Amino acid sequence: MELINRQIEEYTESFTSNESEILMELIKASEENLEYTDMLTGRQVGRLLKFLIQLSGAQRILEIGTFTGYSAISMAEVLPEDGTLITLEMNEKYRQISKSFFEREPFNKLINQKMGNALEIIPTLSGVFDLIFLDADKLSYPTYYEMLKPKLKSGGLFVIDNVLWDGDVLRPSTEKSRAIHRLNKIVRDDMDVEQLMLPLRDGVTVVRRK
Repeated sequence: MELINRQIEEYTESFTSNESEILMELIKASEENLEYTDMLTGRQVGRLLKFLIQLSGAQRILEIGTFTGYSAISMAEVLPEDGTLITLEMNEKYRQISKSFFEREPFNKLINQKMGNALEIIPTLSGVFDLIFLDADKLSYPTYYEMLKPKLKSGGLFVIDNVLWDGDVLRPSTEKSRAIHRLNKIVRDDMDVEQLMLPLRDGVTVVRRK
């Protein structure tokens, strides 16, 4: 399903600030080493994340699902020197691409990548986070939300990607679309939060914990 007219999508992207040189380099490395790069966060969602960090003053960030590092770099670019971004990934092939970018200054001081199953790593993380970005295994979206919500500070932001799943959430017919739709209903009915679902790319929900 075409969620947004392709011409409108291209038009809005053309009026969105360009990526930095390192992000352009990361896109190229991803395309050269992977058959599919559709999991890259993309310019508009990346810019949204940057704005949210800048507007909220977030300093401690948790990302579930690194892929090749586009969103992590996007967010780290606007973190203060004493900021921290923890990103979780289990695919070694993706890590091989992100590693060379995360090792560069100043990202080597800001980004801490943990490899392994996020469902096992999350319970080991201490403290609360100012912003959490979820872009990982869609089947586990409802579980991730329940696990991560207690780790979000009061007033903190929870950003969830792919909440429209190419429109399949309208008539969920697959395990992934049913899981995402279930997550969407959980967020909608959660009285502890305020939420805004945006038809941006494949759908993004911004949640604020009261």
